[in-house]
Amino acid sequence: MNDYVIPEKLRVVGTTPIRPDGHDKVTGRAKFGDDFHLPSMLHGKVLRSPHAHARIKSIDTSHAEAFPGVHAVVTAADFPKITSNVIDAGEAGQIDMQDVADNCIAREKVFYDGHAVAAVAADNAHIAEEAANLIQVDYELLDPVMDVRSAMADNAPVLHDDFLPGAFLAPTEKALPNASKLELAMGDVSTGFDEADIVIEREFTTETVHQGYIETHIVTAQWGANGMVTVWTTTQGQFAIRDQLALVLELPMSAITVIPLEIGGGFGGKDSIYIDPLAVVLSKQSGRPVKMVMNRAETLRATGPSSGTYIKARLGAKTDGTLVAAEFHGAYEAGAYSGGPVAPGVSTALTRYNIPNVKIEGYDVLVNKPKIKPYRAPGATPSNFAIETMIDELCRELKLDPVEFRLRNALTTGDRLVLGFPCPEIGGVEILKAVQNHAHYQSDIGGPHRGRGLAYGFWFGAGLPSSADLMVNSDGTVQLCSGSPDMSGTRITLAMQAAEALGIEPSDIFPSVGDTTSVGYSFQTVASRTTFATGIAVYQAAQDILAQMAERAALIWQIATDNILIDCGRFLNETNIQQCFTFKELAGKLDGTGGPIAARALASPEGVGFQITAHLVDLAVDPETGKIDILRYTAFQDAGKAVHPDFVEGQIQGGTVQGIGWALNEEYFYDEAGHLKNTSLLDYRMPTILDVPNIEAVILETPNPGHPYGVRGVGEVPIVPPAAAIANALYDAAGIRMNTLPMTPAKILDKLNSVTH
Repeated sequence: MNDYVIPEKLRVVGTTPIRPDGHDKVTGRAKFGDDFHLPSMLHGKVLRSPHAHARIKSIDTSHAEAFPGVHAVVTAADFPKITSNVIDAGEAGQIDMQDVADNCIAREKVFYDGHAVAAVAADNAHIAEEAANLIQVDYELLDPVMDVRSAMADNAPVLHDDFLPGAFLAPTEKALPNASKLELAMGDVSTGFDEADIVIEREFTTETVHQGYIETHIVTAQWGANGMVTVWTTTQGQFAIRDQLALVLELPMSAITVIPLEIGGGFGGKDSIYIDPLAVVLSKQSGRPVKMVMNRAETLRATGPSSGTYIKARLGAKTDGTLVAAEFHGAYEAGAYSGGPVAPGVSTALTRYNIPNVKIEGYDVLVNKPKIKPYRAPGATPSNFAIETMIDELCRELKLDPVEFRLRNALTTGDRLVLGFPCPEIGGVEILKAVQNHAHYQSDIGGPHRGRGLAYGFWFGAGLPSSADLMVNSDGTVQLCSGSPDMSGTRITLAMQAAEALGIEPSDIFPSVGDTTSVGYSFQTVASRTTFATGIAVYQAAQDILAQMAERAALIWQIATDNILIDCGRFLNETNIQQCFTFKELAGKLDGTGGPIAARALASPEGVGFQITAHLVDLAVDPETGKIDILRYTAFQDAGKAVHPDFVEGQIQGGTVQGIGWALNEEYFYDEAGHLKNTSLLDYRMPTILDVPNIEAVILETPNPGHPYGVRGVGEVPIVPPAAAIANALYDAAGIRMNTLPMTPAKILDKLNSVTH
């Protein structure tokens, strides 16, 4: 791992230039999935299962095939039958491509309401939808299992006769017919609890939630006459889409080009294939390009939400507030196929605290719901909700200030983690002191039925492979191409790092996102890794550019390259200080000194900086209705170094709003038969501008030595603390402890009524 010497003063990093893609996005010129069209393009629609768990006895597509305007109809029989094939999927761990293939189109059984069973390509979407509804499927209904505790019961219906245990960040081992398990431990929990003066044990449940991206899944595919496949899609990772398509369709990777379009939100939910292989095979059969657009109901029914959970935890502390022991049991929904976020969920549950004796067990549990996908710090929000509300309870029992309690137990640099390695540089203590000294914490909340809550949050971050290309133009501008789709302004944050390294202005950097044939392999835009990891690739490519340009200056002046000094975009002759080229001047001389200069860097950095945050919230609860109004919200976060402070603030605010939705409103409603009942944004209640106040973001900077400018990821951790902070504020306001998410007005009112009666 590199430990970089971080400059004390930075010229570009830390400023707020205008993002290069901003104009196109606000004027409507940016190309999102539904903006893309090809000549003679057909439109595809999917027939989805109305049952949560059933065996497919037969499928009759004849009526759809005969329908006017239909050009192709496909079922699982038109796809290769994939056997178990485990691949390494980076953050998502190891995944079985057989599961991925079956999730795209059901072969023998359907495993959730909305599971694809057939697809149609027609002249327009209306014809395709009408034809799809003519397909006749004979089902043998099976009993569904809809929550983790039911799935783990002795008499639970078995989803798969055999399944490969999931490995999201860490492997699990099969423990039950529907569940696999992992365990982590440190110290001796029995001894630790014996030493504790106070022990509390609590249980929690959280419901399934969706990422709530505004743009749905959209793909256009063209199977060329030469057998080459081109796919245009909204994705967090064009290489992941290419690789998965190649394995599911049994094609060489070199035969597939995936071109990423602009992406209208993802948050972890657009890192896998769904309708992509259906569009490709429909195009092959019809001989024409095929476009497929998921509607909102399909997106909610058939793409990957985040896990519902059951959590049981126990904490032990001394009277002085020292945590001495902890046990954590977390059961996470995997959905219909294994690989839910159990490992990151349980491993982040306690990691922000230095607790000597810890025992953790996590379960990855199969249920009849869509295959679970990551959602901003996957798995961490439910576990944080459980532990931070218990921490608040300990503080009140021991009559200790909630900040002082957390300071006493805060994880610091060098502390041993339950994962087996020491904690790297981290700014947790600084975060908590910032809370303590902030005007919000010191203010009077005032008024009846009001309360204040605090929660402390943690996320690991990620490195993983990244690629960046730089090419110098003769006018001194620089083309930057990366393999990382831009979901949150990363084109400008990468351009700023290039400009910082090269000593030029960000406006002279022209960033773009390459397709799978035009740039080196890059992992997906996930896990807050792009500004950090792809930024390192950009930095390395920039150093190569500077070295090549120094050689050209030496050639012009007929001196040794060692005599060239590089200072903030200037190339100086050390032996003759009168000789100097600016970057732009030297770029204009490249053609006469050997031709253009370009550089490519491939990076897979290990120096990932942990993310740490604390959220402080004031709220009012209506005792007559149970409705919560959030009055004031302050989020404190360590950015390492805020490359673009406005975007860091936006990430903090965006993640916080999503956490508020998870806390108060959002959940999947299933009936007993496993049918999803809230399949629109009218019924799936995401927060609106009326639900949240202005969120103040307090950005702290504890530089990460694993990055040349001290950068940490920032996008994951803001979603982690809101639920716990709101729950703690609710207790402060009304004296009730909530152990379930979401904390809807009805649940709050029931709890208030149970207390008063």
